[in-house]
Amino acid sequence: MSAHPSESTCHPCGDTPARPQTIVVLGIGNLLWADEGFGVRCIEALQRRFEFADHVSLIDGGTQGLYLIQHVQAADALLIFDAIDYGLEPGTLKEVRDDAVPRFMGAKKMSLHQTGFQEVLSLAQLTGKYPAQVLLIGCQPQELEDYGGSLRPVVKAAMEEALALGVSEIARWGGEPAPRRTPLGEREAVTMDELALAAYETQRPAAQEACRIGDDRFMPKEA
Repeated sequence: MSAHPSESTCHPCGDTPARPQTIVVLGIGNLLWADEGFGVRCIEALQRRFEFADHVSLIDGGTQGLYLIQHVQAADALLIFDAIDYGLEPGTLKEVRDDAVPRFMGAKKMSLHQTGFQEVLSLAQLTGKYPAQVLLIGCQPQELEDYGGSLRPVVKAAMEEALALGVSEIARWGGEPAPRRTPLGEREAVTMDELALAAYETQRPAAQEACRIGDDRFMPKEA
């Protein structure tokens, strides 16, 4: 679906930020919970399809929370991919920039990683080591309560537009994206080969062999 209008902090005319020396592209989320994996899948796709200048780092942030502080502090420009509950139609993309980003990262806690990353941004601000430019490309999820599930079709389709938006921003920042000339070697991807999107989807056990929402032995029973 088309991207929703972005929210950003206005800058005076002519106040153009300097070209960043360090660009960090970060995907956060959990591959194991369906659309929660959107951010990490975006990083995986970027790495497999593109090459970038040496000052661009692609990071699978997973659910690391405060452990990501070093990457945020090191960035002059930070691009974030994540599944965000904006209250929009599933698969809708929305861009949020600069000072507005922390507010959206904590808009609704869908999993443990979001609160942790909001704290990461706040801590980076307190330490005075905060990126001069921040862009969040968020996608409205459709399904989160599917353990071992993959991206739903509407969210997977939205990835292509999200990647295009991200590559455009990286190019604007001077990150020199170009189609990958040399395929990644074994174990070079940010996600292990076993967790790569195609393998993850095709090798999933049948529903009767693997619980989708939790183990019945530990789920409370209704009276």
